[in-house]
Amino acid sequence: MPSPRVVALYRHPVKGFTPERCDSLTVEGGRVRGDRVLAVRLGDAGEPREVAGGGWWPKQQIVTLMDTPGLARLALRYDEAGRRLTLSLGGRVLADVTLDSAGRAQFASAVAEFVRTLPEAVDLSRPGRLPLRLEGDGVTPRFQDRVGGFVTAHGRASLEALGVALGDAALDERRFRSNAAIEGLDAWAELGWTGLVRIGAVEFRAERPVGRCVATEANPEDGVRDRPVLTTLTRAIGQAEPQFGVLLTPLGDGVIRVGDRVEAGDP
Repeated sequence: MPSPRVVALYRHPVKGFTPERCDSLTVEGGRVRGDRVLAVRLGDAGEPREVAGGGWWPKQQIVTLMDTPGLARLALRYDEAGRRLTLSLGGRVLADVTLDSAGRAQFASAVAEFVRTLPEAVDLSRPGRLPLRLEGDGVTPRFQDRVGGFVTAHGRASLEALGVALGDAALDERRFRSNAAIEGLDAWAELGWTGLVRIGAVEFRAERPVGRCVATEANPEDGVRDRPVLTTLTRAIGQAEPQFGVLLTPLGDGVIRVGDRVEAGDP
């Protein structure tokens, strides 16, 4: 079998919104530069936990695909250099703003108006839920699902095995919002990684498999919950808890690229 290699890389500038497919990712300070640098939090989210770069809230206190799968219908572009966000639906621009106070409020309001139209969405009618607020400086990655951050990766063979179990040969890996997709591994091999992992010249420590939530059941094009991912992982695949992909802690800074060789094993 050929050596495992990276075949796709992703980052997600605004948590829960459109991913960016990249040729390379810069790992810096234990996270991916430009990944989850912004998030839309609920008005009653409460006090954040402190992490590098500011506060952090759990995903239950942020507008995400878990509660609001219809977010997948929105197209988002983030101009990092200009600190500018553009949000559109079917080619119609809903917001085109910079990250000043007025722009943040306009973006959050546009998200709230869209969410109100969805049959499956976080309940904005509860007292205190509004206004939504756009958090983050647009630079510092700090809104990953887990307060420790981590870089996430999955094997394409695992994706294919899950697709077979679901009866979907074209299962879209964007459902899982990983940073890296890898070819050349046996199905589910990455779930058993321990110790040191090298991607190109960057070293990581394998932590544990990624526990999955209902967000993975939403089609990344239209937000429709069309695949029973969680029960398929437990019943058909035989997992005790639904898991897909692996959490990696970077042990240093560097750049990972599509085509990079991947090596994993005990130190």
